[in-house]
Amino acid sequence: MSFYRNAIWFMKGLQEYTKSGYEAAAKNFARADLDVILTGRSFMITGANSGIGKAVAQEIANRGGTVHLVCRNEGRAHAAKEEIVDRSKNQNVHVHIVDMSSARQVWEFALSFTQNNDLNVLINNAGCMVNQRELTEEGLEKNFATNTLGEKKRILLLIPLIFYYRITVSSGGMLTQKLNVDDLQFEKGTFDGTMAYAQNKRQQVILTERWASHHKEIHFSSMHPGWADTPAVQSSMPSFHAKMQTRLRTEAMGADTVVWLAVSAAAAKQPSGLFFQDRKAVATHLPLALSRSTPQEDDKLLSTLEELALKFKP
Repeated sequence: MSFYRNAIWFMKGLQEYTKSGYEAAAKNFARADLDVILTGRSFMITGANSGIGKAVAQEIANRGGTVHLVCRNEGRAHAAKEEIVDRSKNQNVHVHIVDMSSARQVWEFALSFTQNNDLNVLINNAGCMVNQRELTEEGLEKNFATNTLGEKKRILLLIPLIFYYRITVSSGGMLTQKLNVDDLQFEKGTFDGTMAYAQNKRQQVILTERWASHHKEIHFSSMHPGWADTPAVQSSMPSFHAKMQTRLRTEAMGADTVVWLAVSAAAAKQPSGLFFQDRKAVATHLPLALSRSTPQEDDKLLSTLEELALKFKP
């Protein structure tokens, strides 16, 4: 089944996830959807100093929104801020230095942020793909700590502040995976960073669906940006990048649906909890892939994350 999922997914990717796939989909975009002024609205973007996160931040700043860049590297974060401000002429761009793999740092940041700020839209873009199993200082597997548990803590703390939307930048790679709730930190068998990342992305989509059903006051979405040429892809998947470089999307193409979900009235009319690709809601499972988890497995995922998140509360 794993071979089937991977083969079908890759063929789908060649058709839909590449630059040509975006260009074909874009023919049906309503350009007016992004003709908006965002003055007075506040957006938080994690992992915003490069790649898709930075491209999203630039588009929002261009439209007058207040932008909170949440980044790990202080030097790159401030360089990104300067570039965004210079291009947009929008001074309302703020830097917050947080290591998303650190449970305690995420707690401390979120508690501090809620005391001093409003937030209209949260865009969970930060992620990592570590190809060797690595533990954080808190003893958590690094991919899981960043991609899944970090997201759980941000939502747990920031929900009282979110007035409109919460968006997760997931990945179509999750289509190759069925949730394995019994090994969330990849302690069994041979570690595969690409598989771990795809598992995390499957977890994110399940969390989005569950949160949408539990918090009706907020509009939740997850999305796949396609195969984009970003620094993260270059460093984490060098072989894939080398083979596919001419077919990869630009960062702006990868960011387009995130921006659309965050700012457009058309996106707000979509049901909460869906998974998007190129401004359209798409299936979260491949045909005949047997990748659906049971409600009990989904419940176990949420309860495990709840326990871990509270364990590191300051």
